[in-house]
Amino acid sequence: MKFAEMIWLVPVLPLIGFLINGLGRKYISKSVAGFIGCASVFASFLLVVGMFFQYQSAEHHEAYVQTLFDWIKVGNLSIPVAFQVDALSLIMMLIVTGVGFLIHVYSVGYMHDDGGFQRFMAYLNLFIFFMLLLVSGANFPMLFIGWEGVGLCSYLLIGFWFQNQNFNAAAKKAFIVNRIGDLGFLLGMLLLFNHFGTLNFLELEKFAPFLKGDKTIMYITLLLFIGAIGKSAQIPLFVWLPDAMAGPTPVSALIHAATMVTAGVYLVVRSNFLFTASPETMMVIGTTGLLTALFAATIGIFQNDIKKILAYSTVSQLGYLFMALGIGAFTGSMFHLTTHAFFKALLFLGAGSVIHGMGGEQDIRKMGGLKKFMPVTYWVMLIATLAISGIFPFSGFFSKDEILAYAYQENKIFWVLAVLGSLMTSFYMFRMFFLTFHGTFRGTHDQEHHLHESPKVMTIPLMVLAFLSLAGGILNIPHVFGGHESLHHFLSPVYAKAAELPELHLPHSTELFLMFGVMSLIGVMIFLAYRYYVVKKNIPVEEGTELPVLQKVIYNKYYIDEIYDSSVVKTLISTSTFFFKSIENFLIDNFSVITGKVAIGAGKQLRKIQTGKIGTYVFVFVVSVVVILLVNFYS
Repeated sequence: MKFAEMIWLVPVLPLIGFLINGLGRKYISKSVAGFIGCASVFASFLLVVGMFFQYQSAEHHEAYVQTLFDWIKVGNLSIPVAFQVDALSLIMMLIVTGVGFLIHVYSVGYMHDDGGFQRFMAYLNLFIFFMLLLVSGANFPMLFIGWEGVGLCSYLLIGFWFQNQNFNAAAKKAFIVNRIGDLGFLLGMLLLFNHFGTLNFLELEKFAPFLKGDKTIMYITLLLFIGAIGKSAQIPLFVWLPDAMAGPTPVSALIHAATMVTAGVYLVVRSNFLFTASPETMMVIGTTGLLTALFAATIGIFQNDIKKILAYSTVSQLGYLFMALGIGAFTGSMFHLTTHAFFKALLFLGAGSVIHGMGGEQDIRKMGGLKKFMPVTYWVMLIATLAISGIFPFSGFFSKDEILAYAYQENKIFWVLAVLGSLMTSFYMFRMFFLTFHGTFRGTHDQEHHLHESPKVMTIPLMVLAFLSLAGGILNIPHVFGGHESLHHFLSPVYAKAAELPELHLPHSTELFLMFGVMSLIGVMIFLAYRYYVVKKNIPVEEGTELPVLQKVIYNKYYIDEIYDSSVVKTLISTSTFFFKSIENFLIDNFSVITGKVAIGAGKQLRKIQTGKIGTYVFVFVVSVVVILLVNFYS
């Protein structure tokens, strides 16, 4: 049997793991639950690897669709349960199952002492199921089911420690903010079906030659992009992701670094033939991404919670991905999405190792000097930090510079601002790294006594991700380094119907100058961070200390949450209170009371005619018959 024909098994295996761990959580041990959770995802990974090599060896790289059965069939609407195997779905499935498996293994060590371990592994498996459904579905409704499913799992995992009300609030915030974007996605799908009569990807691609100049496409793509803004935490719907750090660290790595937050990017790339037909939407995407990248980078500079720093870094990197999409660098965006999955998952898991060693402490001001206590974590975090900063030869150097090269060719202003964001990223990431691992330990004596390297079940996944963060650039080595841009050629069939995607035509000398010129500036930022935080031993001020006005504004995330609370939340609450008092209480309740009183009064009056005397009843009967006869006679 061909591997592609087994595509349905790829999401089903984690679903089986979820059912076993979820339903049997009270009857199976932690070790059995950990084995089932990891094995189900690893089996899916092996199937995807088989499909990848089968696809590579095929003579024609055409999309393969496997239809299992019709789900909804009403009039012209036909929605089958169908899976699509092509270059894009294979790349995404490899990331989801590969990185997902490593995070599952890491979770066995990180969460083993937690009383809800079996439930946690079940939730992770359920998330993988929905994420695989999202990236392998052959139509928009299948994608949307996975889209909503990962939103549900995000809610469950962020609020996993539900005894803490703050964590519950963070989970609800993520769920509600995502619903705003999901409404846009749903409206976009409805308009798409109304305009084309189908929601299947391959059938929609047939309309690609006729889309240019169609204004409806602009509205469809803008609505779909609203969905992407919510799921991928772009301005103005980014506020849920930093608060989502309330969940266990493996959750942050799986959902908010490697997989779920990239769903918006996947949506745009999958619908590339629609988005490229609307230059207006492409400009909106590019501008939104760039503003998000800069905005989040500035906030990251002054954060002191190690996971919050990585959260704003994720928002910023997602902004880069959307900026790349907006200028037409689809392969560059997918390349950076892949390398970002490696080094950001590594950063989050490395941060989890630090938190584990520190006994739950997340404030970098209370760390320092951890290099000698946690050497493995130190080296893998160094690799990940170099990768995200874009230092040669780490993976982030190749993927980030491909985006910057396209930005330089297509829009010089975008390039300048993107470089500025890249410089800020390198500064605040090394600020976090130096304050965590260098200098002297600033925590308590008990914390120092507790410090230790994480067990192998946690450090081995870190080492694998470190290798991928180091070597991931080979996926798409540019011609200037003697490569053949393998990823670009692999993904090219996906963009076959897209309109006017730009090709990179920079001279090699210019390309090299841009690459190493930007890297030199990044080196300067790293040196400044080293000098300020290691040589001069400057430590961020403690909580409660008065900060300069600008720093205070940025540290408090520009008070965006407070602005939303006062302008949106309180407005909705006051409006609903007004309607509750004026409509619900005054009109509806009073109307119900008056109606009841009228009915009761009328009943009391009518009851009086029930005298209990047979003579009275006979008299009324005779009079009634006479009246009926007279009415019939005269009518």
